[in-house]
Amino acid sequence: MRFGVFIPQGWRFDLVGIPDAEQWGVMRDLARHADGVDGWESLWVYDHFHTTPVPSDEATHEAWTLMSAFAASTERIRLGQMCTCMAYRNPAYLAKVAATVDHVSAGRIEMGIGAGWYEHEWRAYGYGFPPPKERLGRLREGVEIFRQAWTTGSATLDGDYYQVDGALVRPLPLQTGRSGIPIWVAGGGERVTLRIAAQYADYTNFDGTPEGFAHKSSLLREHCAAIGRDVDEIVRSANYNVLVGATEAEVEDRLAWFRSHLAANLGEKAADEYTRRTSSQGLVGTPEQVVDRLRLMEGLGMTYAITYFPEAAYDRSGLELFEAQVIPALRG
Repeated sequence: MRFGVFIPQGWRFDLVGIPDAEQWGVMRDLARHADGVDGWESLWVYDHFHTTPVPSDEATHEAWTLMSAFAASTERIRLGQMCTCMAYRNPAYLAKVAATVDHVSAGRIEMGIGAGWYEHEWRAYGYGFPPPKERLGRLREGVEIFRQAWTTGSATLDGDYYQVDGALVRPLPLQTGRSGIPIWVAGGGERVTLRIAAQYADYTNFDGTPEGFAHKSSLLREHCAAIGRDVDEIVRSANYNVLVGATEAEVEDRLAWFRSHLAANLGEKAADEYTRRTSSQGLVGTPEQVVDRLRLMEGLGMTYAITYFPEAAYDRSGLELFEAQVIPALRG
């Protein structure tokens, strides 16, 4: 199994209490830590502008700015976003940005891309909030622009939503795979998103529960068969909130901290709901319990786990326990 790790950037109230001027240092140091641990293949950030589930005055750092900064301050680890919202940036411009960051990073960028969903954020930034058909249409057209730009150095498309005419993207990315820069199509929309993934994706990212993952995988297989593509060409991944402790008592302590941290920022009701959801859907337990859960998922075809440690900006002990006992048991 392969592993990625989210770097806290504020979006999930995960830099609260750290002075603004010190937050980049915290993020950079965590990125460098992950860069130095062979078990981490990639680091990730979210592409959002406001905190979730409600906007606040707490900091949220921008994803592609962080991509460039991490590219320059790490050496080995791959760099991704889970996931870039297609409509937040013109796709020809974004293809250019990503190609440049690929050079800064010496060929380590991943393109996580999706249709977007966070309505208040769309409206706050003046993007409106188009219906799903348009958001998904923009996703499809934008990914086609990426593919052209990164493999030929130019993109031309007279689409329903995007029109580009000889948009030059030079230099080409350093990476020269199927899509140039690897494309992660994130989301489990069954009729459209998974069909886009079947056509364009090098990686997918969807529901990480056993039942949900198996169902989405089956549909992805059907979409691949319909276009004559081998589904095994696509790496399937899932995201997990992780609260791991050496003992069950330590796990309970981490859960209590998580709930208390959320309650201070979101209120008691939301904290209870998020804690319940994390306990049932995340990787919560001792290292042995977490390994067992991931082995189950690996048996279903989930071979790349993207992990999020809510306390990482304040306390690395859970992250380090995962590195010491979970990753080695599953890397094979």
